[in-house]
Amino acid sequence: MSFSISEACTGCTACAKLCPVFAINGEKDTRHYINEKRCVECGVCGRVCPKNAIADSAGKFCVTVKRTQWPKPFINTALCSACSICVYDCTPRALGISLPQFKGDINVFAELVHPQKCIGCGICQSHCPIGAVNMEAVS
Repeated sequence: MSFSISEACTGCTACAKLCPVFAINGEKDTRHYINEKRCVECGVCGRVCPKNAIADSAGKFCVTVKRTQWPKPFINTALCSACSICVYDCTPRALGISLPQFKGDINVFAELVHPQKCIGCGICQSHCPIGAVNMEAVS
């Protein structure tokens, strides 16, 4: 099951612009649709919809959330192996690998280098093979 868009959609395109897996399509000023095969149920579309026209997989309509309150990835730097999977899978390019602190430093890790680009989708967390990434609410 995936998220869905109701008739209340005005076609503002906000959801389509931020969908990290490009699962939303439609023309401006017309109702948009979510491709259920592509949807990863991250909720970004629901958080950004100004008309609250998006329902989650349980049928509950999402409410708009200020971007400053969207979850952000917290990386356990002691656990992170800097494999870069999260970095490559981050569509908005918010993550990066830290720079070595000195010549020969192998203690590098993933980090949120562009927090303003992060859409809080959680793909980084779901793709981390060792569980070093956790999405946390911003306080």
